[in-house]
Amino acid sequence: MLSKGKFDKENLGCLYVIIGIAGRIGAGKETLTKFLRDLGFEYFVTSDIISQELVKRGIPVTRENQQNLADELRGKHGPGALMKMLLDKTQSGKNYIFDSLRNAKEAEFLKNNVKDFVLIVVDAPRETRFQRILKRGKPSDPKTWEEFVKVDERDNFDHANPMGQQTGKLIEIADYKIVNANDLETSLKEIQKIWELIKKN
Repeated sequence: MLSKGKFDKENLGCLYVIIGIAGRIGAGKETLTKFLRDLGFEYFVTSDIISQELVKRGIPVTRENQQNLADELRGKHGPGALMKMLLDKTQSGKNYIFDSLRNAKEAEFLKNNVKDFVLIVVDAPRETRFQRILKRGKPSDPKTWEEFVKVDERDNFDHANPMGQQTGKLIEIADYKIVNANDLETSLKEIQKIWELIKKN
């Protein structure tokens, strides 16, 4: 588990930092994660773990089923359950992206267990995000505005379940926020500025 890494800002290969990524559906987190992967960050995504477990159980891999299983795992094993599973895959001396955090307690767990942890969130206007998901056409994405709004509201804060989705709260507590409402070049400039700030801290 990567809990004792040294944040050496003079050597990008020895930062030993974990960057947690959160964001609303369709916000464009891929732009941020690609930038970090190009810097050599190892990339872990929580949905991979959840999808693998759904397949084992013979349950269709849909966004709703992914959310339900993630809520179940957090409920049974604590709010940091998924983050613990990702941490167990890390090695000292490497930098990691954890995509996507969904519950504020996940960020709290990482802050308490990782020496150098940074939470970055990505957001964009709702209509912009809806058009993006229609364009990307992922099988698990909602296909109508009504379905999208329902998913988006659950993502923002699941009032019925304290172990559920809390993207809105993650946005509130993030170390850095990117508003990805414009062109790719503008977003990349924001990401580069944030990266320079992380290196200085």
